[in-house]
Amino acid sequence: MYRNFFRRIEVCFPLLDAKVKKRVFKEGLEPYLKDNINAWEMLSDGSYESKPSRRAAYSAQQALMTELGQEVLPEI
Repeated sequence: MYRNFFRRIEVCFPLLDAKVKKRVFKEGLEPYLKDNINAWEMLSDGSYESKPSRRAAYSAQQALMTELGQEVLPEI
């Protein structure tokens, strides 16, 4: 799979609101650190290998789709 390391733009900014910061960590960082189905490690030669795990299977994408799919969106 092609990795877009050279053509992407990343932006950093401080999270000053505690409620927003908590949500970013809960929905953005924690699920992907726990993911052991879609996790890959980049080796020193630039190739990738699947990251093995002994924990119960956990997919960040599936967990977030389930959790966020239940949120009620405001009417426009």
